[in-house]
Amino acid sequence: MADDGADRRKGDRYELSEEEIACYNTKGYVHLKGLLSEEELRGLEDEYMAFIRREVEVSGRDFCDMSADYSKPLDDYSIVNIMLPSRYNPKLKGNIYERRAASVSEQLLGPDMVFDYDQLLAKPPGKSDGVFHWHQDLAYWPVTKGTRTASFWLAIDNSRVENGCIQFVPGTHLEKSLRHHGPLHGDRDKSHTLAARLADGDVPQPAEINRGDVTVHHERTLHGSGANSSPDSWRRAWVVAFRSKATVEYERSIGFTHSHNDKLDVLNAVGKEDN
Repeated sequence: MADDGADRRKGDRYELSEEEIACYNTKGYVHLKGLLSEEELRGLEDEYMAFIRREVEVSGRDFCDMSADYSKPLDDYSIVNIMLPSRYNPKLKGNIYERRAASVSEQLLGPDMVFDYDQLLAKPPGKSDGVFHWHQDLAYWPVTKGTRTASFWLAIDNSRVENGCIQFVPGTHLEKSLRHHGPLHGDRDKSHTLAARLADGDVPQPAEINRGDVTVHHERTLHGSGANSSPDSWRRAWVVAFRSKATVEYERSIGFTHSHNDKLDVLNAVGKEDN
């Protein structure tokens, strides 16, 4: 793994350039090279695989398949989704990835940004139905007064179109309204997954990034990913998201934690959106 971020990492901090901040603001996402070193990544990878092997107990729907409904057998999973890994393994709290991502969030969006949730997403090789449908993250969350979000997508493997890399539609974060999202399987109680459609003029951009790199995206940026058609390469990602302290406190006050075990009615909580 080429360490393109060695000169950017300063302990818990990763230094952004003015161009990278401008990219996040204008395109709705930015690619940061080498947020983690190979040594740092190996330690996290071990913890990641303990979840995949089911060595860490995860309750209810927080271990599921995002390509199907909740009834799909584990052996057939095409997008392994594990919500809130640091809840189920508390020693992950405050890890080097989280600390470095916090520094990036501050540079992008200000000093009041705090950790909101984490998530593991893994696509096994050769799963033609492992498509993560187009969506905007904000569609999954309750309406809140503040929506500022920095969502990090860490590549545990080199991520390419072939093995289902994340893709973005640049500039969609600037649209006045969210796209229409509907339950992928008709009922949110059967499957958590929402799906939107591309519009005329949308030009998806694959984010082919290397192990240890991250993308950081805005809460309104339309994104998704294709199937893993590689015969032998996993596509593993570790997501962390930072939102304003006031927003996270409000989420928790209404019982919303980003767990798939949360009650769905909190998504209809009344609030005023401030963009």
